[in-house]
Amino acid sequence: MQKRRTFIKTVSAAAVAGLILPKHLFAKKTEKQIGIQLYTLRDMIKENFEETLGIISDIGYQTVEAAGYSNRKFYGYYPVEYKKIIEDYGLESISSHAKFSLLDAPKVIEDTLESGGKYLIIPWLSVEQRKTIDDYKKLADEFNKVGQLCNNAGLTFGYHNHAFEFEEINGVVPYNVLLENTDSDLVAMELDLYWIVRGGYNPQEYFDIFPGRFKLWHIKDMDTNKEMDFVPVGKGLINFQAIFRQQKKAGLEYSFVEQDSHPNDDPILNIKTSFNYLNNLTEY
Repeated sequence: MQKRRTFIKTVSAAAVAGLILPKHLFAKKTEKQIGIQLYTLRDMIKENFEETLGIISDIGYQTVEAAGYSNRKFYGYYPVEYKKIIEDYGLESISSHAKFSLLDAPKVIEDTLESGGKYLIIPWLSVEQRKTIDDYKKLADEFNKVGQLCNNAGLTFGYHNHAFEFEEINGVVPYNVLLENTDSDLVAMELDLYWIVRGGYNPQEYFDIFPGRFKLWHIKDMDTNKEMDFVPVGKGLINFQAIFRQQKKAGLEYSFVEQDSHPNDDPILNIKTSFNYLNNLTEY
């Protein structure tokens, strides 16, 4: 396949003098707005950020979620630089994962807005943060405070789950504590469909009990083997058709394909497979 930048140079040479063709003119577009969490291609991104974005765009993805924010930069770029690069490839950065404290929230919010983001997500909790139910109640209180700061700035704050939030502590499900003790107007949930299923729960049941709370989803599939490996979307046991049928009740606004690891060592094939499955999913 001809590399994007080489292709652009070739076309530009044949065009009128001085004409600059933006990269996004060559990106596929579909009626469905399918997103990807960039953590899925983290190794490729380390090698070449822009070429990886080109691959993502060529497949047909339209939105991305960042997982490379640190020292006030996204993947080593200042927020405005990151935003421009993303847009040059016909993509939109909807959301960002960032681990930060309440004290650091104002600058993280500022950077996320400058990057073009609409959502700011806490992606995980350390063991020290989540030992007891009281710990989760304290976290919920802090989430409300961060959520208020985000809300004031025109950003939505959210939390991304793993499976540990569904492990009972003294008979109580921690994830429920977070949902019950956070303000639905201030804190959204980014529901990771793989991890909630691995945690032993049905996403649809949560949509019934907490409607409208799950504005972002990670679309991630689970192998049928005993290791419950990550597999491309549509190649595992999760019933996405049934889950997406309830997207309005859930409050879904954006969703992102994610695959934490690639057992077959072919991440590009995997994200193509996931994209094609979702693009053909009638309920998506």
